[in-house]
Amino acid sequence: MSHIMIAGGGIAGLTAALALHRAGFEKITVVETAREIDPVGAGLNIMPNAVRELDALGLLDRLEAGAVCTRELRYYHRGGGLISREPRGLGAGYHWPQLSVPRAHLQLTLADAVRRRLGPGALVGGVRVTCVEALPGGRPRVQLEHRDGERRSHASLEPDVLIGADGIRSAVRAALNPGEGEPPWNGMLVWRGVSRMAADRAGTFMLVAGDDRRKAVVYPMTEPDASGEVLVNWALAMPAASLADATRGDWNREVPLAKFLHHYEGWEFDGVSVPEVLAAADTAFEYPMVDREPLERWTCGRTTLIGDAAHAMYPIGSNGATQSIVDGRALAHAMALHPDPAEALAVYEADRRPAMTELQQANRRLGPEVVIDIAHRRAPGGFADVEKVIPAAERAEIAAWYAEKGAFDPKTVNLGSPYDVPVRSPR
Repeated sequence: MSHIMIAGGGIAGLTAALALHRAGFEKITVVETAREIDPVGAGLNIMPNAVRELDALGLLDRLEAGAVCTRELRYYHRGGGLISREPRGLGAGYHWPQLSVPRAHLQLTLADAVRRRLGPGALVGGVRVTCVEALPGGRPRVQLEHRDGERRSHASLEPDVLIGADGIRSAVRAALNPGEGEPPWNGMLVWRGVSRMAADRAGTFMLVAGDDRRKAVVYPMTEPDASGEVLVNWALAMPAASLADATRGDWNREVPLAKFLHHYEGWEFDGVSVPEVLAAADTAFEYPMVDREPLERWTCGRTTLIGDAAHAMYPIGSNGATQSIVDGRALAHAMALHPDPAEALAVYEADRRPAMTELQQANRRLGPEVVIDIAHRRAPGGFADVEKVIPAAERAEIAAWYAEKGAFDPKTVNLGSPYDVPVRSPR
């Protein structure tokens, strides 16, 4: 029976574990640096192509219970002018919804399913991959560090397959690509947080607003509770005044709202006030906007990469977590159909890497959010008629181009999952 080790208990790693188990693999171990699964971050938007894959894993009902089915996306100029409004999810003709969801709800749903289906020992916390080397024949030897409070111990394992799902600073990626260094920074700072506020002040849509320098993303991600309140996810971005403002070593640095609130005074869009949303937050976190350079290979022998470890990209277009989920299903599909592990990983990479390289590059060009920059460049003082600034045909062409890059256009998604495999006997 093949032993598959997954480094990283985030969205990519947990999805891969569930997908591999569904494909008939039983001996799967997910190792996670944190002692307990402690979801970090704020909210996520999961596109219908990834929701389709989560539905195939039997998770959609539980996820929907703690999320919002996103119905509309709106782009605004910072002066308040509406650039475009697009139906999303079921309203756009998809067979699956688009979900706005707290990251904690998604990650805990995945983790609970892993423990329930694969057994409580399948997810091991307090374990960090420190080194990987390829043995003759391509099998990996993995050096592990176990942390128990202040005590640390070390071990070495030789799984049949190693999957690096350990994020943008992946130790597995570093082993395959020594000397790569720090993730490159694009000069932008991002602030993120979650606000609890009255549903009638949060809007019923996802908004992206800004100009050629500043951006704001705001959307509700829960249905109203008994008191009529919802959780609202928000993210802001603008250039850093200096390199000293970006501490790449501190990924979730808590900062006071006063540091950036004044940059967004007066930003209000069809009843959603960005300052009001920010004022309702308990905390705010800051980090530099970074990604990773596309790789020429993800795979070496029986070791490969998924998620941010493979293709970390700018937080544009709701494709970070979305594509990590698709990766997990694609990997399980390849392994189910190709008994030789090295061949299976090569097939997985051939399917996913070229498309993800294009998507990384598209996000560096601002993806669908480029309509905001175009509108600002053509009408920096605002506009009364968007058709005179950026016509509907041009806007539609940009949206369709990006949807095709991410394989989440309705026609492609509604064909059904390309990664379904018959449920097989345990291996």
